[in-house]
Amino acid sequence: MQKDMQSCRDNIDLLIETSWEVCNKIGGIYTVLSTKARVLQENFGDRLVFIGPDVWTEETPSPYFVERKTLLKQASSKMKLPYGISVRVGRWSIPGSPLVVLVKFDGVYPHLNSIFGKMWELYGVDSMHAYGDYHEGCAFAVASAIVMKALSEHLKIDGKNVTSHFNEWTTAMGLLYLKMILPQAATLFTTHATSIGRSICGNGKPLYDYFSGYNGDQMARELNMEAKHSLEKTAAHQADCFTAVSDLTADECAQLLDIRPQVVTPNGFEPDFVPSVRQYQSLRKSGRDKLFAIAECLKGKKFDNSTVVIATSGRNEYRNKGLDLFLDSLVKLEQQNPSKSVLALVLVPAWVKSPSLELLEAIKNNDKITESPDFLTHRLNNEDQDSVACRIRDLESEGKLKGNVSVIYVPCYLDGKDGIVNVGYYDILPALDMTVFPSYYEPWGYTPLESIAFGKPTVTTDKSGFGQWILSHYDNSLLSCGVKVVSRTDSNYDLAAQEIGQQLLKYCGFSTEESTTASEAALSTSRKADWKFFVSEYYKAFKVASCNRDARQK
Repeated sequence: MQKDMQSCRDNIDLLIETSWEVCNKIGGIYTVLSTKARVLQENFGDRLVFIGPDVWTEETPSPYFVERKTLLKQASSKMKLPYGISVRVGRWSIPGSPLVVLVKFDGVYPHLNSIFGKMWELYGVDSMHAYGDYHEGCAFAVASAIVMKALSEHLKIDGKNVTSHFNEWTTAMGLLYLKMILPQAATLFTTHATSIGRSICGNGKPLYDYFSGYNGDQMARELNMEAKHSLEKTAAHQADCFTAVSDLTADECAQLLDIRPQVVTPNGFEPDFVPSVRQYQSLRKSGRDKLFAIAECLKGKKFDNSTVVIATSGRNEYRNKGLDLFLDSLVKLEQQNPSKSVLALVLVPAWVKSPSLELLEAIKNNDKITESPDFLTHRLNNEDQDSVACRIRDLESEGKLKGNVSVIYVPCYLDGKDGIVNVGYYDILPALDMTVFPSYYEPWGYTPLESIAFGKPTVTTDKSGFGQWILSHYDNSLLSCGVKVVSRTDSNYDLAAQEIGQQLLKYCGFSTEESTTASEAALSTSRKADWKFFVSEYYKAFKVASCNRDARQK
């Protein structure tokens, strides 16, 4: 690793990474980049620059971006950019405070048709069937590539000493555009989940039983995903180095994109995101007090400190993220009559209308909601169509969650200003006792890694890259490594629900000593997933990209 690191320091004068989630917290990629930044910055300093979309206004500024107009030698005012592109330069308010350029890209839209034509001519990218967010992603990606070239010129850095890293299909057009305008630069493309693989699962099709029979191009036509699939596949083939976040995703790429990534780059975690011991105890008490106050108002019953608080979180993908399996595992737990009261939280964002006014009033008056007990902290615009809400309502009306297991649905981003919880996700994690992430489709799995980094034992599945990593390194049990990996297939849903229910029951029966052992085991495992261990794969990828760039330029 040291050799690769030294080689990168010597040969890369400007390392640029772009993603739709730079200073824009939407999903797991934000966590990947924001936790990885510091360990890269330790070697590159301000030669590391992130590029993100400037989707903010004066009225709604980014909470993660601090503008610094003097950085990069006043690049924002001196760079001459086409298409009305403009930039703001500053720091990302995360550990390491790396340099960030936010790009305003609206002016690219009128030129997209001609750009799409050029991408078809040069690379065969089929944008004819594009719809939805395709144009937005491509406009941002093209603008990012233009800024990359302008930055290298402004800083007087030879293009051959520039390495540019693109994440997901949303930036893929930028990689292809950069190859056209700055061919000397080395390029990397990382897929965190193939667009077609996610679509296969999201449409309820069995990914695993028929995996070897799937053809990516054919499925793209069937699922109306031709544009995104074509763009992603082309970028993977054209990149100087193509990477994926797990062996699971690498297999998926080989089958659906017809190319196996040259390097697998698993996602680590930055320990600076974890509070100190003193902060942790304070957050645990305040978080549990807040959660219990909400739960008591919604459910009309008391919860004391012996209550086991369990949660699932992440992107609101009902099947892919295993939200269905989580709820059904709670039914299995209820059927086994746990000895302790259980408060189960579903922490996934949905289409929120407003905080529940009834709940706000009940919390204010320290009272229960006067109508029938509820499970929603916020009112939804589509409550009758929301899969999670409908399933919880059905289970409660059927009397399947009326005993010691209580479920609450918090359908919003925990950003500290949702109107009910009003603290961030990392402020709530200490209040939990354990977590469950029973994903059907999970290329890596950041949420279970975050969980164990906070000392919270977790249950996940072997359909996550993280779960596969655990199985390859540890004994599979809560007490030995703080993680239990459950097998998921296309045909074992009930068995998986039963096993997760048994694991929850087992945890509810833990003594204080056993709970402490599981928590310490989780912490110990998380330290092995520190970015300082995983970042070596990125240095391998940088080296591969550089070598392949040199080879194509001969």
